[in-house]
This record gives sequence, C-alpha cells and structure tokens, in this order.
Amino acid sequence: MIRLLGAGLAFTGRHGTAALAVTVFVGMALPALSAYLRPYLAVAVFLLLTLAFLRVDQVAIRSRLKRPTILIAALLWMMLGAPLLTYLLIKYTGLSALGPDVALALYISTAAPPVMAAPAFIYLLGLDGTLSLAVSVAAVIVTPLTAPFVGSLMLGQALPLSVASLAVQLSLLLAGAFIVSAIARKLVGKDRLMRGAHHIGGLNVLLLLFFAIAAMDGVAASFASKPLYTLAITALTFCLALVQIGLSLVLFAPATREDAYAIAHTCGTRNMGLMVAAFGGTLPEFTWLWFAVGQFPIYLLPMILKPFVRVYCRLNVNSVTSQT
Repeated sequence: MIRLLGAGLAFTGRHGTAALAVTVFVGMALPALSAYLRPYLAVAVFLLLTLAFLRVDQVAIRSRLKRPTILIAALLWMMLGAPLLTYLLIKYTGLSALGPDVALALYISTAAPPVMAAPAFIYLLGLDGTLSLAVSVAAVIVTPLTAPFVGSLMLGQALPLSVASLAVQLSLLLAGAFIVSAIARKLVGKDRLMRGAHHIGGLNVLLLLFFAIAAMDGVAASFASKPLYTLAITALTFCLALVQIGLSLVLFAPATREDAYAIAHTCGTRNMGLMVAAFGGTLPEFTWLWFAVGQFPIYLLPMILKPFVRVYCRLNVNSVTSQT
C-alpha cells in the first residue's frame, strides 16, 4: 500500500505541470468541498511554503548571489515598484471611488511575493529558472517589511489588520515554514531528499489541489448566478498579470531576454494566498472572488504564453549570433 502510494506521488510529481493547470478547475467543480475546506486555507499555505523551502536549490541561489545587481533590481521592482505604481493608479485615476474592496484586491495582487512555484513555471517554458528562484526566495524574506508598508499607503484604515499585526502574521508564517523545512531537511538528509524529488513534487501538487479547492469557495455559485460579472473579474485578473509581465519586460530589456522573461513571469504570478492566510482567511466578498479567480492566470499563463516565449527567446539567440 505504501509503495503504491509512493508510486502515485512520484507519477503526479513527474506530470506536475499538467496537473497544476487542472487543479483550479477541479476546485471549482467541488463547491461543497470548497466551503468545507476554506477555513483550512492558511494550513495549506503553510504546508506549501514548507515544501517550497524544503525544495530550494541552495547552490543555484548562491550562484545568482555572485551577480546580485539584477537580483536586487528585480526585487525592488516586484516588492516596491509594482505595488507603489498600483497605489498611484488607485489614488490618481479615481479607482479609490470603487471602494476599499477593490483596493484590497489590487493590493494582494501586487504587494504579495511571487508564488514559490514560479521557478517551476519558468523551467516548464524551457528557460533557466535559477533567477526566478533567487528572486522568489528573496521576495518572501522581505515581504513582512514591504507588504505592511505598502498596505498602510494603499489602504490606510481599510487594511484588515494593523500594520504591526500584518508584519507579525507574515513573519510567523514564513519563519515557521522555514524552521519546519530546516528540521525536515536535517532529519531526512540531502541524498534522500534528492532521490525523493518526484515524491515531494507529487505531494506539492496534492497540496495545491487542496489549496485550489479551498480557494474556489463560492466561485461556481458566482459563475452560475452572475456569469458575465464573474468572467469580467477573471479577465481583469488576467489583464493585471499580463500588465505586470509586460512592464517588467520593458524595464528589464537591457538584461538577456531569458533573464528578462524570468523576472517578468515571476512578477506576474503573485502568492495572494499568503496574504489571505495572513488576514486569517477572511476577506470581503469581492476581494475573495478576485483572489479565487486570480488563480486561473497563475496556472494557465505558462501554457498560454509558451508560443510567445519561444519567439521572444529565439530573437535573443539570433541577436547574440549576429553580434558574434
């Protein structure tokens, strides 16, 4: 039985990229289970963070730290530049008139760090994911500092938690996941972790399925009762992700195209679940719907943008060839 379970996890891990794209649809198809699992969303986020820290390639990160300029620039843009630009947009375009729920939705979409699966998406596209990995880890580390600061600017009194409480909640989530992963790494050993990479990947997919089911609470009902409204919100989440990707490509054009796209795609995949967990899983109805349907671009854009990436990176190869 244990061997069969292990084989199932390994199979899921080997086919994880396809499985990830299916998880959000599975979650939406099980509305009763979604309502039951929603209170455990924070648990799923904690376990996903723990697995992410457990799988971090420390050698890859150290290699990127030897050339820190682009890493620091990407970190500043993702964790301060993009959310502050969103703050200015809300303040000077009249979006604030739509109410705090809209501002909160934009906040969790731009102030959150990238999802820890972002490097896997980059590898799926046939690119080097080490820069994405380094940026994602660094972004998670600075989130307890940057997210409360941006939240106080963007939301003020409408922030669901005080600035101090938000910083504490984020710190506890991240520090707890890191400590648990460090203990697990010590107990299991590096060699066994490497041999069990597919099993860990399979477990990660199962946890993502759990997360997707919990996150999709109310989405099926919203599509049934207000299909055009829900589709419009879903389209807006895609637009925001694509805008973040597009702006990042422009800003990091001086870098190699592979690095520029790795930064851009990482910036467009925000770990809104971490922010929701920090808020205790309670959000206004509109913000929760935004968070839920906001999972679609995270898991579907790698497949949608794959043809663009092929052309974009081929242009880089040709330009390098012509220069040499």
